[in-house]
Amino acid sequence: MRKIFVFITAVFLLIFAATAMADTKDFKNCKYCGMDREKYAHSRLLIEYDDGTFVGTCSVHCAAVDLAMSMDKTPKSIKVGDYNTKQLIDAEKAVWVMGGDKGGVMTKVAKWAFQKKDAANKFVKNHGGNITNFEGVMRATYTDMYQDSKMIREKRKATKKKMMDEGHTHDCMHNENHQCDHPDHKNDHKSHKHNHNHDQKQETKQEQKQKQDDKTHKH
Repeated sequence: MRKIFVFITAVFLLIFAATAMADTKDFKNCKYCGMDREKYAHSRLLIEYDDGTFVGTCSVHCAAVDLAMSMDKTPKSIKVGDYNTKQLIDAEKAVWVMGGDKGGVMTKVAKWAFQKKDAANKFVKNHGGNITNFEGVMRATYTDMYQDSKMIREKRKATKKKMMDEGHTHDCMHNENHQCDHPDHKNDHKSHKHNHNHDQKQETKQEQKQKQDDKTHKH
């Protein structure tokens, strides 16, 4: 009997989790930043407008962008992922926490939603932050919009530069015909070229020795 109960509970939890995360399959990536909404299920939002359209975002920041750009549509419902369970809950009825030591999603000042006040209070006790409501969160989001957008832009620029540098380094080290004037790579090129020439010399000496051994063996 106990095994049956455990099995039924496990099946129920799986069904519950699949239902709670169903919107991440329909709206896999954030409309504005492209981030994986399943990865950020604890901060994602789902907006339903009065014309029957839906918009899935990764965060309050991106949801605020969509709300500002959809002035001719009225939100029918706004749902947000519960920070703990990741289940979508009514964003306007949720208990929100702003700040704390957990890094925010698309914002310097983190904004998390909880279905139960006890869970929100526990989070504040462990990680800091302040209890607020949806209106307080949205006011702060629009106030922070410029600084947050600037921060995101700078992070993306740095990430892009890092990716380009890594790709450039790969070409430098593995493509002999690649012409490079990158100041940080000059010493690497010299070292690589020296090692390459050294390896060639080693191979040449080995070949000469092999030939001498072959001649000696024939005689």
